[in-house]
Amino acid sequence: MPLHPQVQDLLARSAVAREPALTAQSPAEARETMRRGAEALQKPENLADVRATAAIGPEGSIPTRVYTPQGAAPWPGLVWFHGGGWVMGDLDTHDALCRHLAIACEAVIVSVDYRLAPEHPFPAAVEDADAATRWVSENAAALGIDPGRLAVGGDSAGGNLATVVCLRARDRGGPAIRWQLLVYPITDCDLDTQSYRENGEGYALTRASMAWFWDHYVPDPAARMHPDASPLRAGDLAGLPPAHVLTAEYDPLRDEGEAYGRRLTEAGVRTRLERSPGMIHGFLRRTDELDASTVAIARIAQEMRDALDE
Repeated sequence: MPLHPQVQDLLARSAVAREPALTAQSPAEARETMRRGAEALQKPENLADVRATAAIGPEGSIPTRVYTPQGAAPWPGLVWFHGGGWVMGDLDTHDALCRHLAIACEAVIVSVDYRLAPEHPFPAAVEDADAATRWVSENAAALGIDPGRLAVGGDSAGGNLATVVCLRARDRGGPAIRWQLLVYPITDCDLDTQSYRENGEGYALTRASMAWFWDHYVPDPAARMHPDASPLRAGDLAGLPPAHVLTAEYDPLRDEGEAYGRRLTEAGVRTRLERSPGMIHGFLRRTDELDASTVAIARIAQEMRDALDE
């Protein structure tokens, strides 16, 4: 379908703001730009508790933020990895989204502030995401989480990390992850797919920006082929948790996310692959501007309940 009118308006306002191109910014400047953009996002307050915690990681503590819904524990748990190309993003940039997910999914959301590139290149983010998930599983009761109803998820680079966490957990026999939520995930280092050619300019996330992210995260092009960086290149996807893969029609990452969803299905993994028509990369955080965001969160919540309440 055509670009949604609400997205057209969002892009028009972004053009008026005239932020420098991402590739013209330093990582520190890009992080600040993303933080400023997140300040206006709608942040619902009707949660029982939002508190700071820390997981134990390979290089020390990993800051986390725990969102607890109203009601009685134990809750399902969703370990969340934020987007931002492994270079940007933090607990604050995705605070609003995590609040919406906690309320809609009636689950404890544990948001993970993993180490960022280029200061901490690949595989630092993977190691932190993996360690944080194991920490949540081991401390589920203290977090108000039912350890038998644990899920992982993330958007963009965070979706990439969620896929790798699931692959690692399968290969070593734990922790037990019941479901994975992959929101327009990065799954491959190939920047020449049809969706890159169609949507690589003019729709917020650009091909040049993705090249900038990859250069910072995995400077060695050969290392980008490793399944911990490009999970679409993993040899076997059998035995992974059921998945919900959400893509956006006007997103350069659309094709690699959908390719990963199809591979999951072919490997016998129960997968819901959903494309949001008329939407762009990053739309899920825009609940105050894009109706499709609220609709998608409601579907995610139903999928999570169906998967974890079986």
